[in-house]
Amino acid sequence: MFGRKKASSRTQGKARPGPWDLSALLNAADASASLPERHLWLIRLLEWLRHATLPADGPPAAESAPAATPMPLLRLRHLLNVLERHPEHQAEIAALLARFWREVDVAALLADFGFSPRRDLSGELGQRLRLRLLPGTPATSDLAELFGLLFPQSSDALWMDALDDPTLERLTALLAPAAAASAGGPNWRAPFLDAITFLASAVRATGFSPTVRQRMSPELLVSQPFRQLALVAEQIRAHAEGGDTPALLREAQYLRALLDTCRRCADSVHLHLEDHGVSVDVVFAVEQLRERTQRIEDLLICVLSPEPGRDITRLTAALVRTADERRSIRALFARHYSLLARKVAERSAETGEHYITRDRSEYRQMLRAAAGGGAVLAGTTFMKFFVLALGLSTFWAGFFAGVNYAGSFVLIHLMHWTVATKQPAMTAPAMAAKLDDVSNDAAVEGFVDEVAHLIRSQAAGILGNLALVMPLVLTAQFAWTAAFGAPLIGTKDAQHVLDTLSLLGPTPLYAAFTGVLLFLSSIIAGWVENWFVWHRLDSAIAWNPRIVARLGTARAQRWSIYWRNNISGLTANISLGLMLGLVPAVASFFALPIEVRHVTLSTGQLAAAVGALGFDILHQAPFWWCLAGIALTGGLNLAVSFFLAFKVALRSRGIRLTDRSRIYRAIRRRLWQRPGSFIVPPRD
Repeated sequence: MFGRKKASSRTQGKARPGPWDLSALLNAADASASLPERHLWLIRLLEWLRHATLPADGPPAAESAPAATPMPLLRLRHLLNVLERHPEHQAEIAALLARFWREVDVAALLADFGFSPRRDLSGELGQRLRLRLLPGTPATSDLAELFGLLFPQSSDALWMDALDDPTLERLTALLAPAAAASAGGPNWRAPFLDAITFLASAVRATGFSPTVRQRMSPELLVSQPFRQLALVAEQIRAHAEGGDTPALLREAQYLRALLDTCRRCADSVHLHLEDHGVSVDVVFAVEQLRERTQRIEDLLICVLSPEPGRDITRLTAALVRTADERRSIRALFARHYSLLARKVAERSAETGEHYITRDRSEYRQMLRAAAGGGAVLAGTTFMKFFVLALGLSTFWAGFFAGVNYAGSFVLIHLMHWTVATKQPAMTAPAMAAKLDDVSNDAAVEGFVDEVAHLIRSQAAGILGNLALVMPLVLTAQFAWTAAFGAPLIGTKDAQHVLDTLSLLGPTPLYAAFTGVLLFLSSIIAGWVENWFVWHRLDSAIAWNPRIVARLGTARAQRWSIYWRNNISGLTANISLGLMLGLVPAVASFFALPIEVRHVTLSTGQLAAAVGALGFDILHQAPFWWCLAGIALTGGLNLAVSFFLAFKVALRSRGIRLTDRSRIYRAIRRRLWQRPGSFIVPPRD
């Protein structure tokens, strides 16, 4: 079965092994083949381990494994059995492996694999896209580049972790002589020591980079851990090559202490980012620094281990998992945007606190603020009909409608009034900020109190908005009719309102989509405020010489405080208004019939329709279907925006599923025991 084929057939490429045929694979092993052919042979051998079926006779009964043993491990044992019975195959494969270890750069795998050559997130994203979209080639001596072709599946790490000691000893007996022969002697530690040196230099370079160094704790940098790192790594290499074991152990202990200090320095960067804004590139650089320090520790374990086979296998399995992770774009964003998501949520939380009422005086104040917002939106309603009456093209109609909305929302913000539907997207992060500690029942009950406060606040906001928008629009319609003999909004537009706002149409879908836009406006606001703080623009406005010379010291200080306090609110209102107007216009360009449904604006439009058609419309079904549609619109506007914002806030804080279940049970218990607390505010 395993008879040798002629060498000429291998060198001439006439015998290509089948993917699951072990005999063909062993016959095709050729140490004198070209580098791509030898690497391709190794790739096919590992494919055989993953996918081949054992022969009918299987492994010997004495070596039979329990059902939980991974199948690649059983195939590896079978391969070792075959090689022990056929020394000619074993000699050829040993020669091939010796040439493999001699020609590939092992240190590149140990030092570079899993790390981005650039220190920013965009560089890593581009690299991952290339890994996913472009095919790799085995014609390379860079083991880091070849590793992804050798181990393309994360499941390879499972059978490596399951390697038992007898099988590992047999595998080491096959690989170790080849590695020693390729290195010219028994010093297999050389690539590991090289990798430690390379990694130490990379960690030092990151620690010295301005964007990271300036944000580290000065107290931790007093001992100069990054400056000493490369020097200690060189000393470890010298002691290892000189055989001075006591000195090697002493320097290794010192290196571990330096690595721990470097990691604490990296943690201090996160504390700085909490206070002064977040940059994903800095977060990425810090994460790379921490991972490199951990890789140095793993390599050091292998160098110092009296029996390194198990530790090297464990390291290889970790690299296999890294290979799978490096192909995942989702994992990249999930890991490195978590801190930015938290900061955006916290920026929104600072604004959201203003929208939560906790007593009756604040509740009455919210009613007044919402009433003012409703008065402004009554005028917004008529401006929308005016823009539509101009007969502009789709884009410009959407643009000026967005300007109308944005101007109205900004006016409401500057007058310290409120729009009810903006509350959930801003208050959800503020609520999530109360979830830093939910380890006890008192903390959970405190959070339920916040939920009750929020629901009452939203109810007050909607009630205040609608309490003025409807009577003001009706009053304007009747006044215009009395003055000019016809309503400001005609019957044609009124009939169009009845047709579009009805619950029987796509109103629920449009209302939910509007909730998404409300959520996006809060995210945009948090991101812009984080950008504003990160670049210290408030300090620049207050102290920049040219600005101070033009505005004066006192005015520059006031402007600095004003923009710091209002950048989030202005961004949220402007972005929301423009999205409400422009997103449907842009969607229509792609033939997507998407519109927006805002509860307060829809109520104003329905009031305008009643003013045009008269109160007799109250006795007809279309009016009541529109009223039901508006009620559902309000619920969906609030629920969708709150759900999305709250989910982001929970994820940014790492709230576990078990804690979420406790919170949901507590809310249901409060609803059953004290339902009135969600409607009536407590006494002052």
